[in-house]
Amino acid sequence: MAGPLFWREGYRAVGVDRVIADAGVAKATFYKHFPAKDDLILAWLDRAEKMSAGFAPPEDGPQPLTDYALAMVRLARGHCLGCTWQGTAAEFHDLDHPAHAAALATKQRVLAALERRAGNEGLAEPRAAAERVFLLLEGVWATARMFGTGAPLEQAEEAIRRLVGARA
Repeated sequence: MAGPLFWREGYRAVGVDRVIADAGVAKATFYKHFPAKDDLILAWLDRAEKMSAGFAPPEDGPQPLTDYALAMVRLARGHCLGCTWQGTAAEFHDLDHPAHAAALATKQRVLAALERRAGNEGLAEPRAAAERVFLLLEGVWATARMFGTGAPLEQAEEAIRRLVGARA
């Protein structure tokens, strides 16, 4: 329940009392599982990362980096409010805050996975290719958040293909 609220409205805008009311649980039950709001935020970030993994195509396909990047652009074109982890880092700008640290750790794992995919795709410089695609996708997520369903992403797929030298 809390995750979609956080995603739509932001962590600071959503209070614990609203989460409790929307979830229909007793305060004692809520606080038994989440002693502080930060614990709830961290649980949401963990769950969001696990859910997002379900949208990723396999790493062992013929073009695993390209396929992943194209899948993310297509996902961003749908009902998307942008990147959960970008939003988290924006609201919790202190690098030492647990939520910022969790968001950063997720992005580091994504970048490492992109590098593996680039290597599996046979690209000459996997890290460089991964970073290029990562930066483009970060822009895609920010654009999706800013514009909503009207995001100007028509050229994103072509940009990815050019970045990695993939064929259509």
